[in-house]
Amino acid sequence: MAHAIEMDDYDLRRAARHRADYQVIVESKIYGDRKVHIINISAHGFMIDNNADFDRGDRVELRLPVVGRIEAHLIWSVENRAGFQFERVIRLPDFMDLLKSVAPRRG
Repeated sequence: MAHAIEMDDYDLRRAARHRADYQVIVESKIYGDRKVHIINISAHGFMIDNNADFDRGDRVELRLPVVGRIEAHLIWSVENRAGFQFERVIRLPDFMDLLKSVAPRRG
């Protein structure tokens, strides 16, 4: 019988992350709408560098290019940085297209 492989927080932390430079509005039931700056992203989550409000466990909803609306929750926070985990994994083809929209601009 096949068993699903569960990834723990450490495995998710090691997932391939890609640099990003993307401003997006996140919606929170507690804090309302907030603009955040995503500085890296993976198929499992993202990191922001301007966290002023969110605490561990807080849930947000955001709209990303290609992916559309997706929910995430805060896993960790240090100073103004915070890491969020998506509620679902982004499929690889969609993730590759997403990277084109959120990657830092060159030149």
